[in-house]
Amino acid sequence: MPLITCDNLCLAYEGKTAVDHLTFTVEAGDYLCIVGENGSGKSTLIKALLGLKKPKSGSIVYGDGLKQNEIGYLPQQTPAQKDFPASVQEVVLSGCRATPFFHRGERRRAEENMEKLGILGMRNACYRDLSGGQQQRVLLARALCATRKLLLLDEPVTGLDPTVSAELYNIIRDLNREGVTIIMVSHDVDCAIERARKILHLKTVPLFWGDSADYRLSEIGRSFMEGLGTGEENENGRD
Repeated sequence: MPLITCDNLCLAYEGKTAVDHLTFTVEAGDYLCIVGENGSGKSTLIKALLGLKKPKSGSIVYGDGLKQNEIGYLPQQTPAQKDFPASVQEVVLSGCRATPFFHRGERRRAEENMEKLGILGMRNACYRDLSGGQQQRVLLARALCATRKLLLLDEPVTGLDPTVSAELYNIIRDLNREGVTIIMVSHDVDCAIERARKILHLKTVPLFWGDSADYRLSEIGRSFMEGLGTGEENENGRD
């Protein structure tokens, strides 16, 4: 049974249709990358998958025991969030539950995820004092505390230099190989095709849904990679 099934989904943003007639599935172990120009509905779709936006029509069905509150989410950060005055450990632990009281198992899980992301040694450091790449590792560890099945990543390497971006992409790939399903929104189409197994290209209606190898050979894939949608500004929640 698929983790997520979207059937003839229609989503609106500020009263206008952002996504229409969208049907696709996400299987356990998938690595799906969602691409498209600004205004194509990527952020709106992410909010709908998280249960933050109600479909105008159509449906989103969760399967294989997945619950909405068990989706790990790494959002784009605002400047205020980057300056958050909490310790690394506090930020990671906040992914376990919406309460300041944590049991032993949750603390152990937070430590395991910090170790997996290479940030255990900075657990007492202040989050706002970290580099951009270190902050993304912290947020990824936080997202892992919320799930063992599915990570939803919104432009995870925005603002990072190429070396740090490659390191983060490798971490995400390793998590996928360990069995975590990945859904990632990205403007970095070349890296998306290189790493993802499936591509969903949006522009209100889906322009492509299928294997990344087929996308590379498709007309829309070739056009997009040649520059018809690259070099865009960060969406920052816009659709």
